[in-house]
Amino acid sequence: MKPFTYLTPHTLDEAVSLYESHEGRAAYIAGGTDVLIKIKEEKIEPDYLISLAHIPVSEGVRFNEDTRALHISAFTTHRTLELSPLIRRDYPILHDAVKNIGSVQIRNTATIGGNLANAVPSADGAIPLITMDAVAHIYGTKGERTVDLIHFFLGPGQTVLEKGEILTEIVVPPAPARTGSAYIKFGRRKAMELPLLGVGMLLSLDADMTTCVKVRIGLGVAAPTPIRAYNAERFLKGREVTDATLAEAGQIAADEARVRDSIRGVAWYRRELVGVLVKRMGALCRKRITDEKSIS
Repeated sequence: MKPFTYLTPHTLDEAVSLYESHEGRAAYIAGGTDVLIKIKEEKIEPDYLISLAHIPVSEGVRFNEDTRALHISAFTTHRTLELSPLIRRDYPILHDAVKNIGSVQIRNTATIGGNLANAVPSADGAIPLITMDAVAHIYGTKGERTVDLIHFFLGPGQTVLEKGEILTEIVVPPAPARTGSAYIKFGRRKAMELPLLGVGMLLSLDADMTTCVKVRIGLGVAAPTPIRAYNAERFLKGREVTDATLAEAGQIAADEARVRDSIRGVAWYRRELVGVLVKRMGALCRKRITDEKSIS
């Protein structure tokens, strides 16, 4: 592995300034679970690693009582999210995802911001967040800007982050009443491996507890970037949520998927899985709404 100099800025401005000073020869590092692998595999060869670990940005999750929005620091580890009672209780789709990322050792180190910035199509953290209409907060030399997370990904390993910019926070807006959410990471075995497919769903029901008033369907490993199944969402909204309508929504989502053959699975199988798993996640969302209603 090529030697590098490790820099430890204590503010966002200092980090951005260091990156500018060493442009083309520097990389940011948070948890390092992705960056260090890239260095070892000689995919990147930075002379400087700029650590974000010493910047006093609040790590963890915060619920804003005024806006009802969830704020997640990009430096929050997957393990923090996994163990958060708030995430487990009110954002089950995110809990479903982070509890299955890597091993406990990896989740103790890897950050949600790093998972997003790495921008692999199989990123488990991305699917729940685009399904919940999350917004990314980004900081750079021009100050702060926000981007809807669905537009954050440009391609495998590519994001809207410009040179020197840092992903600092993810904000999830409030969901309507009677909302359920769920995510499944589908693989050949329950182990530390990349998924064949990731499917997330958020479903909101009317007061009658049968009609869909809002739905989001997120797909991973179904295209070069995490995507939403917009046609399936439009089909389901306003309809009664039955096994039949969920199955039809699944088939529409399968037609939208831009799956491909890979060493882990062939395209036709992934497409079949989209239909099956969208129906399954819809049924789970419906059950979670019903269970929550019975408790309240």
